[in-house]
Amino acid sequence: MLMAGNERFISGVPQHPNQDAARRAETAPAQHPFAVLFGCSDSRLAAEIIFDRGLGDLFVVRTAGHVAGPEVLGSIEYGVSVLACPLVVVLGHDSCGAVAATRAALADGLGNTSGYVRDVIERVTPSVLAARAAGLTQDDEIIAEHIRHTVELLLDRSRLLADQVDAGKTAVIGLSYQLADGSARLVTSRGLPAEATT
Repeated sequence: MLMAGNERFISGVPQHPNQDAARRAETAPAQHPFAVLFGCSDSRLAAEIIFDRGLGDLFVVRTAGHVAGPEVLGSIEYGVSVLACPLVVVLGHDSCGAVAATRAALADGLGNTSGYVRDVIERVTPSVLAARAAGLTQDDEIIAEHIRHTVELLLDRSRLLADQVDAGKTAVIGLSYQLADGSARLVTSRGLPAEATT
């Protein structure tokens, strides 16, 4: 459903499902989203738009550079355990400011960063260092590594999420979004049946 919606968005023929008064009334008493979407806060990455979805479809959590702290993990666990979402999506994108800032900070030293922006940079640093250690130098390769790292971090830090994946009840995937053409491509998946990735 997500990828079909993204195809409609790319083609310029969105259907805008579940965005009317009837859907508003239907979802007012309770929500039943089909996916948790954990993405970057970038203003160009509005999940319901790029996947052509509507009210009650996605349980969205966003932070700069999709960095995960306790509040994010709790929100994702809520989506999986309370709302019974069978899918968790980590959504990264090209030209990510958090990744660019981290790369610059590693090149120039962290002394130029202050406040909580430094915290974001410190949380993205392991991904950039892992990409560097793997010999990855292109922006899209580094972004993909950061998406993979975030997927693994969620599964490593959340026993609930890892258990749901091991039990075959939930899948966690990483998608990379291209700002210019609007496409989302699969980077990594855990718990997703092979036929679903084609």
